[in-house]
Amino acid sequence: MYILRLIFCFLTFTTTLFSQLPSDDVFQDYAKSSFPQFKELLAMPNDANNPVELEANIKWSEKHFEERGFITTRLDTETVPLLLAEKRCGEKNAKTVLIYLQVDGQPVDSNYWFQKNPYEATLKEIDPEGGWKTIVWSSLFREKINPDWRIFARSTSDAKGPVNMFLTTIDMMMKQNEEPNFHMKVILDFEEELGSPQLPKAVTDYKEKLASDMFVIFDGPMHITNQPTLTFGARGISTITLKVFGPVFPQHSGHYGNWVPNPAVRLSQLIASMKDADGRVTIPGYYDGISISDDVKEVLKSIPDDEAYLNAKIGIAAGDKVAGNYQESLQYPSLNVRGMQSGWVGSEKRTIIPSSAVAEIDVRLVVESVPERLINLIRNHIVTQGFLLLDRKPTSEERAKYPRICQFSYKTSYLAFRTEFDSEVGQWLNKAMVKAFGKSPIRIRTAGGSIPISPFVNQLGIPAVSVPTVNRDNNQHSPNENIRVGNYIDGIKTIYSILTEKLD
Repeated sequence: MYILRLIFCFLTFTTTLFSQLPSDDVFQDYAKSSFPQFKELLAMPNDANNPVELEANIKWSEKHFEERGFITTRLDTETVPLLLAEKRCGEKNAKTVLIYLQVDGQPVDSNYWFQKNPYEATLKEIDPEGGWKTIVWSSLFREKINPDWRIFARSTSDAKGPVNMFLTTIDMMMKQNEEPNFHMKVILDFEEELGSPQLPKAVTDYKEKLASDMFVIFDGPMHITNQPTLTFGARGISTITLKVFGPVFPQHSGHYGNWVPNPAVRLSQLIASMKDADGRVTIPGYYDGISISDDVKEVLKSIPDDEAYLNAKIGIAAGDKVAGNYQESLQYPSLNVRGMQSGWVGSEKRTIIPSSAVAEIDVRLVVESVPERLINLIRNHIVTQGFLLLDRKPTSEERAKYPRICQFSYKTSYLAFRTEFDSEVGQWLNKAMVKAFGKSPIRIRTAGGSIPISPFVNQLGIPAVSVPTVNRDNNQHSPNENIRVGNYIDGIKTIYSILTEKLD
């Protein structure tokens, strides 16, 4: 009996010993060793609209994954290929985790960047006035580095940062003779900023190559408090273009004001008819099918959103009243006017009645939303407002017959997805995050933004969870994009804790 107790104590001690993570200093040292490679990766332009630029990024990714023992395969599409990097680990029949990384980026406008070259990684610290002051890159290699320093360059956070964190984690594990107890398939996306237009077909075409048990996405920003975060879903997106027609050519507002109908006014009235003063969509049936249980509402309330701070930071007095709080509002489909255009403004303004007015709309979808149903509800609403609805420009005969004409076109890029908190992948990731940070992560039920994940979930039949690692205030998609150095180091720690967490 005594010997059995000794064996039990020894096994408990060894399990505890090997479940512990290296010290924070070790993660900082590995981050330091990775900064030259990160700078090299950021230096490559990666505008998703430029296939020539993307090819250099694809080749770089092939080289660096192959150097770490991955087998890479280009999954050809009609435009730019996806890259699949595979590494078999653990036992032959071990589970397979599919991992998503994004390499492409948004275009840059150098006129709005506070540095000469947006692709040249620049280290900065905050100055007494609240701005950002450039400091020498070599500061990153001091014994102790400031976690609040920022690295500024296009795609630092969205999303080359997570790519380099992942590669650095693999380096760390290889040097320590460690490997996951599951097989890894890493899919690298080079057209995410275009909405990954080729992804749905590619997932179908390469379904066998991508077959996995679960899906982990290293993309997106953490909660605004910068606490460890897991995101269990994201909204999908459909887009609509409305064009309301007036006279064939712009007309003099003196000669024809009060006689020729103004399409800008009519479009404004049409859009205003879709929402009430509190921001809720008034189209009947728009929110049908959405039911949020009391338990889920409690989880949503538990997320530490400081709504007063959020509003102050954005610069608004109060939010819309679609739901009781910010997190709950994300559980409903949205209807957002993302831009309008008619006539001329500013220095080009002129006294005319414009010939047309255009509105661009995006509809953020939730799991309960069927895109075609919502699109049809919007389409039917426009008809009830007295408009002839067309998918083309009106003919002369139609202009003469119908007083209100609207051209309507739409596209659905991808659907929403959502995974249950207590799913296998959710429990596994939660355990890894507790191991890394000593507490449970903030669990986001549905992120507000849209990512091209639903094709994997729906076509492969696997659950998906996002593990965001970057600071939310990173100027994503905007000039002066950056990543906080502390987030970069913690990102390596996060990925390491996941890859070393046993998957049963």
